[in-house]
Amino acid sequence: MTDQHRVDTLGFYGGTPAHTPVLDDLAERSTVFTSAYTPSAICTPARASLVTGLHPFEHGLLANYEWNSGHREELPAEHPVFSDQLRARGYNVGHVGKWHVGRHRGPREHGFDGEHIRGALNDYSDPGYLRWLEQHDHPPVALTDEVHTTLPDGSQGHLLAARLRQPTEATFEAYLADLTIEKIGAYAAEGKPFSLTCHVFGPHLPYLLPEEWYDLIDPDDIDLPASMAETFADKPAIQRTYSAYWGADGFDAPQWRKLIAIYRGYVAMIDHQIGRILAALDEHGLREDTVVCFTADHGEFTGAHRLNDKAPAMYDDIYRIPALIHTPGSPCARCDGFVSLLDFHATILDVAGLPTAASRGTSLLDPNAVDERREIVAEFHGHHFGYAQRMLRDRRYKLIVNPEGTDELYDLHNDPDELRNVVNAPAYADVAGELRRRLYRILVERGDRFAQWMAIMSGIPEEQRVRPETAVESHVH
Repeated sequence: MTDQHRVDTLGFYGGTPAHTPVLDDLAERSTVFTSAYTPSAICTPARASLVTGLHPFEHGLLANYEWNSGHREELPAEHPVFSDQLRARGYNVGHVGKWHVGRHRGPREHGFDGEHIRGALNDYSDPGYLRWLEQHDHPPVALTDEVHTTLPDGSQGHLLAARLRQPTEATFEAYLADLTIEKIGAYAAEGKPFSLTCHVFGPHLPYLLPEEWYDLIDPDDIDLPASMAETFADKPAIQRTYSAYWGADGFDAPQWRKLIAIYRGYVAMIDHQIGRILAALDEHGLREDTVVCFTADHGEFTGAHRLNDKAPAMYDDIYRIPALIHTPGSPCARCDGFVSLLDFHATILDVAGLPTAASRGTSLLDPNAVDERREIVAEFHGHHFGYAQRMLRDRRYKLIVNPEGTDELYDLHNDPDELRNVVNAPAYADVAGELRRRLYRILVERGDRFAQWMAIMSGIPEEQRVRPETAVESHVH
């Protein structure tokens, strides 16, 4: 799993320029899911859904703890993760890299072999990484040519990119690949079946790369996203505020081309490390007996919609994710049905021959099971502060309900870059009404109490509303 990964960086999704030969080769022998979406475009909720098979509103980890504004910070004990079932089945279960499913309880507390590398970003102070640098006589982390944003008050903002004065062999990504390769060897020697996850922290910003990757891609080969023409007209005001927070307008076109080129160079470096991991499977004779999955927790803006990182905005830039499954002996295919990270949870159980009924997802071993899915629903609960959103996306339209007052509707056939909000256009009134009713019904079926707000504020006819369990009769005296 990668972190904050745009699909347009990958050759097998048509990304140009693409420097991902390892993943492109794997895709040629895999089922590629062209309409995969995260349940929530924020690290902790998405990752908690992957390991539990539950929607974010169910498991309750709704925000990254670093910016938590009052939400739960650890998974409740009553929500088992897939490691429990796999261990009961006789599997070794390992985890390497980013965890971010809670503040204090790491992989070991949840039944995985693996150290808890804390936080959202590469932890260059991690004791294991520092020992590894010393053991291999690698130089320490040092940065030059740092690129920062400017905050609205004029002060220096977030670090976006820098040249890393280390060779590729000394990077945190190489360290994680080494740990993964070591576990593959140990599990192969033991001979038991195993499940092993390697979650790299990139290409999440900041993009800290050695020279060869920092300058790999010529900025002149980069086309700026069409959605950089965003005006925020008829959009929720928070989007304009986030644009200012991230200083998106502080970079001119050549600077943005360079930043996007660096981001794609980061993807290329990760692809290189994935190649090392897959080679280890070959070396131990495991490739033809191992299901390999690749996905990401969510995407990234990288200038799209005059935004950076992620934000309280439900554009495909951050909600659509890469997803593929290589199953030995199965033909390569492309599946257009809508899929989610929750489906990967069900798939992991299915591969191990375990029941999937407790998962909200559907196993992807049979792509036909999801190929006819008409729609996908996603949710958001805030970052830096509470901010609730729900999204319904089908083949043509996307509806986003924002309780702060400005809902969004995009006609993706006519406006694939999601620039024109047509929710109040008379020509789309019937579409907006039908999508609101459809989303309301789905939320009610899931038990998502956001539906109660929609019932009152989204024009749901009274006869179609479901009476909430917590309703209290009013009495007139």
